[in-house]
Amino acid sequence: MAAVPLPPPSPPLRFNPRPRVERVSLGEGGSCLVVDDALREPEAWVEHAARHAAAFHEREHNGYPGPELHLPEAALAALDDFFALHARRGLGARRTLRRYARLSLATRAPAALSPWQWFCHTDRLEDGPGQVVGASVLYLFKDPSLGGTGFYRPRRPAAYIASLVKASATLSPDEFAARSGIARGYMTESNEWFERVAGVPAAFNRLILYPGHVFHSGDIVSPEKLSADPRLGRLTLNGFFVCRRSLA
Repeated sequence: MAAVPLPPPSPPLRFNPRPRVERVSLGEGGSCLVVDDALREPEAWVEHAARHAAAFHEREHNGYPGPELHLPEAALAALDDFFALHARRGLGARRTLRRYARLSLATRAPAALSPWQWFCHTDRLEDGPGQVVGASVLYLFKDPSLGGTGFYRPRRPAAYIASLVKASATLSPDEFAARSGIARGYMTESNEWFERVAGVPAAFNRLILYPGHVFHSGDIVSPEKLSADPRLGRLTLNGFFVCRRSLA
C-alpha cells in the first residue's frame, strides 16, 4: 500500500479571540455551535488551498462528494484546542482521543453521486463504548448559495436506517432508488426516511461544531455552482474529534 503523502505546510490556523457565538437547537440531538468571524486570516487558507489544488484527492468509497487535502499537525492541534475550549464540554466529552481534519471541495454533480451520498449521514468514526464524536465545518467560500448544512432526525427505527445504509452500499443506483424511494441528488429537505430539524446557512469564515451522531448533509441547493477551483467552489475545513465521554 502506498504511503499517504504528508500534507503541504500551511498558514497558521489562528482563531479570533472574540468571535460571535450562537447556538442552534437540533431538537433531541442537542445543539450546534455557530461561530462567526472564526479565523483571524481566513483568506490565507483559501489561497493555501488554491496553491495546492493539485494535491487534493478524492478517496475511493468516501462519503464526501469531492477531493480532500489533509491538514498538517500544527493546524490540527489548533483546531482541537478551539474545539476543546468551546464545544467539548457541551458534547458531554472530557478528552480528545483521536482527531482528524482536512480541507474539502464538494465537486460532484448530482448524477455522479453514489447512493450513500443521496441522503444524510452521521460522523461516528468507529467510536467505541464510553466515547463521543464531535465534528466541525468551517465555510471558506463567500457565495452563500453554495450551501450550508442541514440537520435531520430519523423517521424510522434504527434497524431500518441501518438497512438503508447497507442497501446504499450494495445495490445499484437504480435498485436503491426503486427500493428506498430516495431520489438521486443532494439532500436538502425532509423525505420518508428523515425529517429536517434545523439548518445553518453558509457564511464566509463561519465555523459550526456539532455532535457527530446527529444526521446531517451539505445543503447544496445549487449544485451547478460547484467548482474544483478553491477560490470559486464550496471549500470547507472539516474536523472530527473522538473523545472520552464525561463521567457525569
